[in-house]
Amino acid sequence: MKTQIQLARDEVVSPAMRTVAGRERRSTEYIREEVAAGRIVIPANPAHTNLRPIGIGRCLVTKINANIGNSSMSGGTEPESAKLKAALKYGADTVMDLSTGLDIQKIRRAIIGRSTVPVGTVPLYEAISRVEETWQLTPESLLAVIEEHARQGVDYMTIHAGLLREHLPAAGRRLLGIVSRGGALTAKWMKHHQLQNPAYTHFQQILEICRRHDVTLSLGDGLRPGCLADASDQAQFAELSVLGELVQVCHEAGVQVMVEGPGHIPLDQIQMNMERERELCKDAPFYILGPVVADCAPGYDHITSAIGAAVGASHGAAMLCYVTPKEHLGLPNEKDVRDGVVAYKIAAHAADIAKGIPGSRERDDQISRARARFDWEEQFNLALDPDKARELRREAMEENKQAASSETAESSSSEENTVIKTEEEESLEYCTMCGPKFCSMRISSESS
Repeated sequence: MKTQIQLARDEVVSPAMRTVAGRERRSTEYIREEVAAGRIVIPANPAHTNLRPIGIGRCLVTKINANIGNSSMSGGTEPESAKLKAALKYGADTVMDLSTGLDIQKIRRAIIGRSTVPVGTVPLYEAISRVEETWQLTPESLLAVIEEHARQGVDYMTIHAGLLREHLPAAGRRLLGIVSRGGALTAKWMKHHQLQNPAYTHFQQILEICRRHDVTLSLGDGLRPGCLADASDQAQFAELSVLGELVQVCHEAGVQVMVEGPGHIPLDQIQMNMERERELCKDAPFYILGPVVADCAPGYDHITSAIGAAVGASHGAAMLCYVTPKEHLGLPNEKDVRDGVVAYKIAAHAADIAKGIPGSRERDDQISRARARFDWEEQFNLALDPDKARELRREAMEENKQAASSETAESSSSEENTVIKTEEEESLEYCTMCGPKFCSMRISSESS
């Protein structure tokens, strides 16, 4: 079996490439050429049988990922399946199972079986969960877990192969040190054994597994900054340089690869970070977490990060890893997944409009025409979150009725006023923000 990148280089257009071309409104030859060059990846493990393939690349529609998965302090298969359902309903393009608690394999099997979008994992988490102490991990046990994930149908895997022993002193000078779980675990193992990162020393074996199962590698950013004070520092860029070298190794081995990017970055440094990755990593798709652009808004980090995500995508990031309101506070629940996905769909959509991605503004123009017609149902249908739009409209109308009832009780001319308001509410040709008398679109239509 050949991987997507190998087929593309052989000038073969695979069924997955045809699917991506149709979804992206691009020619099949364009998709094939970009896959061959490594600028587009199509994570599509043949063992994931119910998958509908997607393409990830900066010249395509910006994709978003939703992280789900349990911890040692949370539940099992059903709660994670509910999160998956919410992620898919509200538009996640991929999901990552980051489970670290009980029933990891059972949860992963359920997610792969129920997901129509690519599924990603971090095999190191399960490998560490199988030992009492981090130092007990062996390169062989890590490779065994990677093989298991590949056989089960995982489409892409985060491997923290770019974090090296020589990077640790620079990381030690940071305000927050290493905030990546994979990065911290790898650093702890290296310090204990005084050995190089096993994912780096055994990278060829990892590539062999990925090539056999056409698993896309997502080179993890184990030294991503966890606060603005650590952004764009020596440790971050030292790892990025190694990731660039590993991208070339992946391409030579016929393995698809993308690169993960920074976590907390000031707004004015985002463009530079995107351009630096593009230069060092041969324009491999950049998969970024946020970036979070302010550290002082816990509870609202789906907003602080969506701002950075929109800027990052507009400057070339190919996929955005969502952040939920629970970031830095706790494991997200089903509602948090919804809020995170929608925030990132907005960020991705805004970036696509800025980049001029074909068809990206059609939805916006359609909803504007519906607003001009006061076609509320069409506006709801075109919304990125139709449920939320309907909820807020219902809430506003109910508050308006309650206010009208209160006025009725206080006014001697209440009967006449109530009739007028009820008729106007039924017409729905205004919103309760402006009301019928001050609705600008209504006034404009009547004046034209």
